[in-house]
Amino acid sequence: MDFSLTEEQELLLASIRELITRDFPDEYFRTCDENRKFPTEFFNALAESGVGLLGIPDELGGVSADMMTQVLVLEEIARMGAPAYIMTEGQCIHNMERFGNEEQLAKTAEAGLTGIPAFSLAFTEPQAGSDNNRIATTYTRKNGKVYLNGQKTFITGAKDYPYMLVLARNPEPEDPKRCFTLWWIEPTAPGVKLNSLHKIGWHMVSNCEVFLDNVEVEESAMVGKEGYGFIHMMENFDIERLVIAAHSLGVAECAFEDAARYANQRVQFGKAIGQFQLIQLKLTQMAIKIQNMKNFVYRVAWECDNKLPMRLSAPMCKIYCAQSACEVIDDAMQILGGLGYTDDSRISRFWRDTRVNRIGGGTDEIMVYIAGRQILKQYENK
Repeated sequence: MDFSLTEEQELLLASIRELITRDFPDEYFRTCDENRKFPTEFFNALAESGVGLLGIPDELGGVSADMMTQVLVLEEIARMGAPAYIMTEGQCIHNMERFGNEEQLAKTAEAGLTGIPAFSLAFTEPQAGSDNNRIATTYTRKNGKVYLNGQKTFITGAKDYPYMLVLARNPEPEDPKRCFTLWWIEPTAPGVKLNSLHKIGWHMVSNCEVFLDNVEVEESAMVGKEGYGFIHMMENFDIERLVIAAHSLGVAECAFEDAARYANQRVQFGKAIGQFQLIQLKLTQMAIKIQNMKNFVYRVAWECDNKLPMRLSAPMCKIYCAQSACEVIDDAMQILGGLGYTDDSRISRFWRDTRVNRIGGGTDEIMVYIAGRQILKQYENK
């Protein structure tokens, strides 16, 4: 396979670099981070430039793009120090194209045209993280309406995005294996209460507890097929894991480049610290990890575009890139020393923001579980 960039991709990445360099210096993102402010201006600008519209179908006002191009964009935005972890509109569109109805797809695209992801995913609950069978939020029917009751937690973007997808359980299903259904709601609807959670990272996007108290929706708010909510989400997991791997790669590259520049500038014992072999060893190992991450991410994006199975490669890519990015950023902080541990350096922000990539989208441990089962299946009858 050939990962050479096309001329169009080169121009696209150059336009991203120009936009961020010209209009969004690191001070902008640092201020958003300090004030826990969603970087609306940045995402509006991405949409206006066309970059934020990638993946939205042409007929809905967007710009069609393959997964490789979308991954390259995520990587470049993160490499420039911007919060690529917020860019999930491509995932939202992918979901609605797969199992949403026309109205839901249109609303998703409409939100995406502003550069803002259309919906948060209300999946995790206080007692149900990796163990989805413990999800207790229910949906019941009465007088032609549907009512949602329960509690969700760690819901990213709940206060920033216009809609929410809620995974809820039918308390009396005909088939116990088909008890989960997705519902489309508005976070401002009666009966919805949001409480902000204060995280050590990801300060530029909200993260909330969500309380659902007899939230009334129409039958038309059902997303996909009844009883297939978790199965629908499983179809999205591989894409989500690839996206996490892509912005892990980009932020690792940014941290590496900052560290390499600093190693050339910082003088100790009469010479630049980059002249010391221990610093050179760190930089070399960081570069090897980044190259491996890049090869892995591009390979899985290629598989996606060629409609090849990603059930094994996506979780392996996610766990490798999430862990490697944390290691690269930690080494970058070590090279910068005390400066790296202060808010004056964006390395400290990367250090805080990237750690959650080993938790969200499936923990490291769940990635091992999924990948391990797939590996064993391959050799079951050999």
